[in-house]
Amino acid sequence: MKFENFQFPSRRSNIIARNGLVATSQPLAAQAGLAVLQAGGNAVDAAIATVATLCVVEPSSTGIGGDAFALIWQADEQKLYGLNASGPAPKGLTAEFVRSQGHEQFPAIGGLAVTVPGSLRGWELALNRFGSKGLDTLLQQAIAYARDGFPVSQRIAQAWEFSTEKMSRLPDSKRVWLPNGRSPRAAGIFQNPEFARTLQTIAENGVDAFYHGDIGRQIAEAVQNDGGFLTQDDLAAYQAEWVEPISVEYRNGFTFHEIPPNGQGLTALLALNIAKQFDLSALGYGTADYYHALIEAMKLAFADAHAYIGDPRQANIPIAALLSESYTRSRYNLIQPTSALQPTPGTPQTHGDTVYLTVADGNGNMVSWIQSLYMGFGSGITAGNTGVQLQNRGANFSLEPGHPNEAAPGKRPYHTIIPGFIIKDGQAWSSFGVMGGFMQPQGHLQVGINLIDFDMDPQTALDAPRFNWLKDKEVALETAVSDDIRQILQQRGHALWEKGKPLHYGGGQVIVRDPETGVLIGGSEPRNDGTAVGW
Repeated sequence: MKFENFQFPSRRSNIIARNGLVATSQPLAAQAGLAVLQAGGNAVDAAIATVATLCVVEPSSTGIGGDAFALIWQADEQKLYGLNASGPAPKGLTAEFVRSQGHEQFPAIGGLAVTVPGSLRGWELALNRFGSKGLDTLLQQAIAYARDGFPVSQRIAQAWEFSTEKMSRLPDSKRVWLPNGRSPRAAGIFQNPEFARTLQTIAENGVDAFYHGDIGRQIAEAVQNDGGFLTQDDLAAYQAEWVEPISVEYRNGFTFHEIPPNGQGLTALLALNIAKQFDLSALGYGTADYYHALIEAMKLAFADAHAYIGDPRQANIPIAALLSESYTRSRYNLIQPTSALQPTPGTPQTHGDTVYLTVADGNGNMVSWIQSLYMGFGSGITAGNTGVQLQNRGANFSLEPGHPNEAAPGKRPYHTIIPGFIIKDGQAWSSFGVMGGFMQPQGHLQVGINLIDFDMDPQTALDAPRFNWLKDKEVALETAVSDDIRQILQQRGHALWEKGKPLHYGGGQVIVRDPETGVLIGGSEPRNDGTAVGW
């Protein structure tokens, strides 16, 4: 790892610590997790305290009305665990009904888009297996911020204001999230006493208090009143699950790990498989050849992801075939060095708005955790007087008959949120993630390659300018990419967005554990309000 080998705009220093480190998108939440580590909690304890606080201080992006995924490294076992806490569609929802309402695409706002919130069952599953503290302890900081108020940070204030129209649609949402008829300003104090009471109920009575009883009743009632199908029975039946991570060997002993479908982590692995066919170091960081190679790899990966990813409980997803060496070579061979291709899915041989946080403790445990409502404030629905905003994950369902991701009762939708993890020579090396919808696998590709191929430290790997492939040959580049590079890419057929046009390029965090000393090196995204903190 070469510190300060590259210099990019908005560069921060890495945070370097020995006993524990937390990195996430909001400083108050990072400190809540660090306090748990300092009080003797482990990485999983700190992750839950951090994400619970994020549910209060970054409410446009996450909440207990959303879903979660995690990759958890247990040092004692030298094993990586995958956690899928994404909820399914209600039992009463069918694609036929949605199509009958005149929709050609699944609606993104309102009751139809609400799937079962899975995050709390994920907290429960992780703590029951690996935690050392209970929710009565871990939720205290989140409860205090909700009850007493917290100062709203800059980027979160911007995101909140962007959702003003959505959150004005329903009386409960407007009352909770737009006090005095407007979103809170940066540095303004926001209180959510209704949510504080909900969190206190969960702290005292456990996660069942959310999925059963009065909270569950209010959630189901709010969704049904807005045209959705979610019932208390749907909530009561839900359980999160442990899943086996999927992975690809990259190079030099590094292996990338992702959560399997219904998440889109497969997309990142498909792109990494293609990218490793190139000698990226020889192409040179930030050259036109570098950007061309990665953009083309990403386009092909997304083409396959959109064709094949669905809920593996209800669809046959050929993961092994898609990640095979022969299929990877066939996709790589489609890439032309001087012309942009139109992405189309291949045919492998078949075998029968988000928050991210990463935590490492002094005992070698690491957690890569991601949780989201999907779009800003999710569906726009707030459940009665619970202070809980509900996700709109159903918006990612397909309405194409027979598609692996076609909406169906009890089916989990294609999920954009993905935690990342890198193992080197069998040892935990990096817990990382980049949030931001379909930017996420693109961020995993770019940040991962920065760390490995170009030996960047975590903060520099995050500072580096990014591309965001949008569709077809359309791609956006951050303004730090030079005009000369832009011109060459345009000559190759890439349809570049206007320079400086506002677009989200993701928000990420990285922790790397030095394999020799055990020292933790952390970075946090300059594109959001976050920070890394350690001790």
